[in-house]
Amino acid sequence: MNTARRRRSAGLAAFAAAGLVFTAGPAAVAAPSPTPSAALPSGLYGEGDPTYDGVWRQSLALLAQDTVGVRPAAKAVDWLTGQQCDSGGFPSYRADATGDCDAKLPLDSNATAAAVQALAALGGNDAALDKGVAWLKSVQNQDGGWSYNPGGPSDANSTSIVIGALAAAGEKPEAVTSKGGKTPYDALLTFAQPCDAEEAGAFVYQPGTPGLVADSTAAAVLGAHGAGLVVAAGAADAKGLACEKAANAADAAHNGAVYLAKALDGTGHLDTPPMPGAENPEKKPDFGNTADAVVALHAQGMGEAAKKPLAWLQQNADGWAKENGPAAYAQLIFAAHAAGADPKSFGPTDLVAGLNATGPAPEAASPQGSASASSEENKEKKDEDKDDDGSGVGAWWIVGTFFAASVGVGFLLSGRRKNRQP
Repeated sequence: MNTARRRRSAGLAAFAAAGLVFTAGPAAVAAPSPTPSAALPSGLYGEGDPTYDGVWRQSLALLAQDTVGVRPAAKAVDWLTGQQCDSGGFPSYRADATGDCDAKLPLDSNATAAAVQALAALGGNDAALDKGVAWLKSVQNQDGGWSYNPGGPSDANSTSIVIGALAAAGEKPEAVTSKGGKTPYDALLTFAQPCDAEEAGAFVYQPGTPGLVADSTAAAVLGAHGAGLVVAAGAADAKGLACEKAANAADAAHNGAVYLAKALDGTGHLDTPPMPGAENPEKKPDFGNTADAVVALHAQGMGEAAKKPLAWLQQNADGWAKENGPAAYAQLIFAAHAAGADPKSFGPTDLVAGLNATGPAPEAASPQGSASASSEENKEKKDEDKDDDGSGVGAWWIVGTFFAASVGVGFLLSGRRKNRQP
């Protein structure tokens, strides 16, 4: 999920002037207002206004650090858990976390799902993790899916990133059913385009809703696999690049990956259309969704199709990551991890150092050596911590009709996409 999955994502265009307006939540729920200029919390990653993506970018930053064997600063984790409301859900951001959440503050399924994935990976925060999972289950729609804000129609990005969160927390997504008996995978299939459609095999954001299908497709491929933002390469897909009639989520995931592979085959990157009214009518490279697509292709076992976009990212994404901050670095780390590439030598960029520099200094950085070895050491450390305290355990994005440039999920977010500012 763009995935920045994003993914995340994290991820869609909300072009009101062009008639492409997506309602991420019920019309009665107002989106939060931008935060007045003020000093940001010391535990928060990134320096940009966190109103629309504070929890999202923090969650991705912590998850990416864990992925490469970096132990985040305690105050960074505390900041994230402090954003959670008593209900268990997370808003996109709340400036004052000293009291109860305002009843009018919209809760965000994408931010909550990303936070759950981060907390599940880090360990040591079971109460917050369990409350987040319970809240996600409580706002499942009748069709088995999720909307960005509770009460809205389900969308591919939100549904996908929630599936990843449930799986990360040890749940079986297929067993999480709505009151109508529908599973998240039932919902995913409603977004899959048939092979005779114009965008054959892709997943749309919502049925009948225009959008950037690369974003929702990358997110949904991961969701169909029950995967979160961090994946390892799957077994090789022997079906080739043919779109086939989808009888289930696994078939739809194959078709979605085929769509992505073909979309990337020419230039090695995805594109975003110009904003309505922009002086320059040319499309621009979409770094976030390209990174999410690399993750999705590897999850599907189409690593060969991911080589060209991975190489393109390695040579071109440095400036984008520096400009967009923690979530952008995280998306690239997820892509490198899925492909088995070294995030410390990603073209000219050390993604790990770049990410760490956007927030509080980690408690323990990964030692020199492979990321996989560092991750294993970090896992052992987390297991020790659990024994000690007795606890277990990505483009474009929209909020209502707000438009913001995405760093990615996705996963969505789908609809997962916000202005992932640094």
